[in-house]
Amino acid sequence: MDMRGGRTYKDAIAALNTLQSNFASLEAKRQIGPSVNKNEYSIKVVYEYIRRLGYSPKDFNRLNVIHVTGTKGKGSTCAFTESILLQYVANGGGPGGIKKVGLFTSPHLKSVRERIRIDGKPINESLFTRYFFEVWDKLSNTTSDADEFPDLEPYDVVKPMYFKYLTILSFHIFMSEGVNTAIYEVGVGGKYDSTNIVEAPTATGVSALGVDHVAMLGSTIDSITWNKTGIFKRGSPAFSSVQHEYPQTHQQITERAEELGASSIEFVDGVSVAGVRLGLQGEFQRDNAALAVKLAAAHLAHLGVTDLPSSDLSYLPAPFKEGLARAQWDGRCQVIDHKPGFEGLSFYIDGAHTLESINVCTSWLATRSEFGGAGSRRKVLLFNQQGRDNANQLLTQLYDNLHGRVSFDTVVFTTNITWASGYNAELVSMNNSQAAIDTLSVQKGFAEVWEQRDAKYGKKTEIKVFKEIEAGLNSLKSLAPADVFVVGSLHLVGGVLSVLDGDRD
Repeated sequence: MDMRGGRTYKDAIAALNTLQSNFASLEAKRQIGPSVNKNEYSIKVVYEYIRRLGYSPKDFNRLNVIHVTGTKGKGSTCAFTESILLQYVANGGGPGGIKKVGLFTSPHLKSVRERIRIDGKPINESLFTRYFFEVWDKLSNTTSDADEFPDLEPYDVVKPMYFKYLTILSFHIFMSEGVNTAIYEVGVGGKYDSTNIVEAPTATGVSALGVDHVAMLGSTIDSITWNKTGIFKRGSPAFSSVQHEYPQTHQQITERAEELGASSIEFVDGVSVAGVRLGLQGEFQRDNAALAVKLAAAHLAHLGVTDLPSSDLSYLPAPFKEGLARAQWDGRCQVIDHKPGFEGLSFYIDGAHTLESINVCTSWLATRSEFGGAGSRRKVLLFNQQGRDNANQLLTQLYDNLHGRVSFDTVVFTTNITWASGYNAELVSMNNSQAAIDTLSVQKGFAEVWEQRDAKYGKKTEIKVFKEIEAGLNSLKSLAPADVFVVGSLHLVGGVLSVLDGDRD
């Protein structure tokens, strides 16, 4: 893409969107399945691009990186960890000398800038634009060995793919902005993830494991565990949530920690922070909070802080308690109401998109006694999952989990297109079949699945299908007062939040 013209924020987003993998290439990769050689080469390419930017991996040690992986809960764990460590910045650096806290996560909900945060806030448009084009120009004016990296030619044209580019950009931003504490959430897996170029993290963590991204990680919990524990590093302490759903992975996690030279491995249970006030809803968040406490404590110990939680977490210093209580993470067990234009509608929102996370979020919803409430409030489901092979299974599990606990009056299925006029630029996705979107084949399939479950249980739910999120939400206005459960995809959640906030491009 020729970027000699405009250099605005919109230009940066347009350029970034050209780096997305299209549906056809993703399908080809799914058919081939995991390949060690391709995975090894993929991470090798990240090192090469870092070199062309003028960095070496050891340069990033000054960021003091905390590295977090897992199947569900890794984003929430990062949010808790960030919130704790921000309490040590609040008083001028305080103990440990933390100047700035960086956080890199994915995906974003409404704006790509959410992925790169400094001191709890997404970087602003001006900074994003400046650093985006610094990386773009540097990569356009440097070369690689043609024999070793033939597919990076022509060097002034070929750029890293979307997630790789943002990962590399985040390192450049954090280094340039003087960040000296950084939290990195793995994108997919661990061992071959673009974030896994940090040589000496202050701590590594594994949240709850499950079966997901099988085309890249393999279809067994063993292969997934092996890949995710690939972030463990020699001399760095490793922590894992207690794996309630897959306790058999504990042995493999321990063996991998020993194999990769981690200085220690510890399993953490949420019961250790029972009774502690959390900023994120859902009892399951206690596992994530406990893991975050251990990660933050190891990090602060590395920086020389001495007032730390006790080993059993029965004692938490005040900044830890404050950080856990202040933590925020949109789109996860989030409740929103009183939105202008959507009066009388309350939204219960979770981006769950795996079988394990569907179990967790339906349990959360079932405990919300006010959902539906007394009287005439209608209960509505808004669901989509556009890109996963097991999407129908996710919907079936959701139905069965809530049967006898929550009975929906209306279910709405939409694509992830934001508005009638199209996507918000920062929510564009080329990863899904355009034909499926145009024909609403996925959504019509969901309607059939729901009708089949209704028939099994002798029910009759009103079912609506819309192409855009905007149309789906507008259809709910006539149902008010109503409670709406939004679930199935972080992309759906991001679109819903954008429409509720009126965030058009």
